[in-house]
Amino acid sequence: MDARDLSLLLTLDALLQESNVTRAARRLGLSTPAVSHALARLRERLADDLLVRTGRSMRLTPRGEELRPLVRNLVEDANRVLTTSQPFQPRTLARTFTITATDHALLVFSPIVDGIVRAEAPGVTLRYLPSIVDDWVLLRDGTVDLSVCLPGAFPPEFRLSPLLTERFVCVGRAGHPALARRLTLEAWLALDHVVVAPLGRQSVVDQVLAERGHERRIRLVVPYFAAALHLVAASDDVLTVSASAVEAVRARLPLDVVEAPVALPTYPVSLLWHPRLDNEPANAWLRDVFTRAAAAVREASRRPRRGPRAAR
Repeated sequence: MDARDLSLLLTLDALLQESNVTRAARRLGLSTPAVSHALARLRERLADDLLVRTGRSMRLTPRGEELRPLVRNLVEDANRVLTTSQPFQPRTLARTFTITATDHALLVFSPIVDGIVRAEAPGVTLRYLPSIVDDWVLLRDGTVDLSVCLPGAFPPEFRLSPLLTERFVCVGRAGHPALARRLTLEAWLALDHVVVAPLGRQSVVDQVLAERGHERRIRLVVPYFAAALHLVAASDDVLTVSASAVEAVRARLPLDVVEAPVALPTYPVSLLWHPRLDNEPANAWLRDVFTRAAAAVREASRRPRRGPRAAR
């Protein structure tokens, strides 16, 4: 393989990762016409269109989908060979990382993560995708670099690193009469509840209540934590949600927070990645960014609250 082939391989990787000529050019630091010309050469050489237009966007052909993880692995291997003796410098990094995350994770971590990335690696773009049940499949095939995930069943080879241990609290609008006094289990069950169920499944809270022979009054089921928090801030509904999600919005939303009147389990939020990226400097740096963001979230939860008050 000569230098031109290696350059073409890098261009192919960028095109397959971005599914967009303009974004691929930005990722490579090249002009759009140069990448378009390279795409034409790749199409001729591989006897496949690789990218086809569908409406206003482009998508990979079946051959492109097949090549995507193979080419990514080749490029990662080449990067490891060429950079092992050089110190990693985030400031020189020009790359798009793809991360799967729930909107809970975005709410809690993304503002802090974005601040760190802007300061340390201004050439980096973070692209978040919605978390699904089998995020590990996307990690394995190279579609995704990192996942911020909740507990799940993952193949044993995957790496899992805890970020936070979450606990549930009950939240309602500021001045909610039910939260101004000691909240009993019976009174809490009778309130109008908003439930977040991203995948349409029964929530952990309702599973616990069912095991104990209780049922709460559910008025709204929504797929997003951010939407649920805004809904309860503007109504008499209440929400049982992680303390860190509430902390992330309390400076902007008028909310009262109380402990839930029933013992609820804690749960971990973790980072998940494929072991082939264990020693990849850029991925290791990104994992460290999320770890530092989680430490900042924990520190914020220990500080005295300001702004909208905590109910008694």
